[in-house]
Amino acid sequence: MLETDYIRLTHKLKEHKVIIKVKNIYQKILVGYFIVLVGYWTLLHRSGLKDTNWNYAYSTLFSLTPLVVGCFGMFASRIWGALKSSIGKSVLFFSLGLFLWGAGSMVWSYYNFIPRVPAPYPSLADIGFAPSIFFWCLGAVFLSKATGARFAFKKSNILKVLTLVCLVGLTLLGYYALVKVARGGVVVPEGETPLKVILDIAYPLGDFIALVLSVIIFGLSFKYFGGRYKLSIISILAGLGVMFVGDFVFSYTITAQTFFVGDFGDFILTTGLALLSFGVLGFATTPSNEPKQKLESGAK
Repeated sequence: MLETDYIRLTHKLKEHKVIIKVKNIYQKILVGYFIVLVGYWTLLHRSGLKDTNWNYAYSTLFSLTPLVVGCFGMFASRIWGALKSSIGKSVLFFSLGLFLWGAGSMVWSYYNFIPRVPAPYPSLADIGFAPSIFFWCLGAVFLSKATGARFAFKKSNILKVLTLVCLVGLTLLGYYALVKVARGGVVVPEGETPLKVILDIAYPLGDFIALVLSVIIFGLSFKYFGGRYKLSIISILAGLGVMFVGDFVFSYTITAQTFFVGDFGDFILTTGLALLSFGVLGFATTPSNEPKQKLESGAK
């Protein structure tokens, strides 16, 4: 029987008499804050306001979620050994991605409030946004390593073909929506830079790659940890899916010149970031009183 990183680290925590409750207060605080953001966005949407300080304030407030949770998650990854284990690396990289996204959004807010630029894109904010997706992909890769899903993927030709088909299909869909529809068939229309075109495609494509990796992990390791972390993995999976939709909507609306801060696309991103954060916070604690037999049931 293969002993997973989780089991080894749990035994180590037991030896040092470290007791941590699974149902943590952090997730409850996050849910409460998300409800507040939903209320704020609803009032903002009904008011019909665009490009006002209220819109910019909403952008800043929902950006606090990834910024704070990212910092906390990087610190909490030490529970799993941080860079010393696959699970620790996964939590660390997902958290780093969240932090970078939040930092990029804070730079975006600076452009909103100080120079009064309603849509600073591309801008220095993308220095935070762009690498966040890369670290989410890394987080998914190390999670697959921890669960053993990557080995099952190597043996499954069906999954390889399905992944390739999905990537090709997404590329065609992205080209149709972002080039044919939004740009009238012109790849780099007058007034746009090649960098913007690249980012328009790269953001949703990167989200989709991270999503595909997570779907594979989830499908091949649903019973991992005896089911203890199913909700967290589901939340991360859903979060990456929602972020893909949010980035796609953002790329389309800003190209079609219908974007404004606090629009429905921003609400989609708010939801995606909350789901990712909820999943990371789930891995920020680990049980230390789980029977060994039950823990190993997920590692067979």
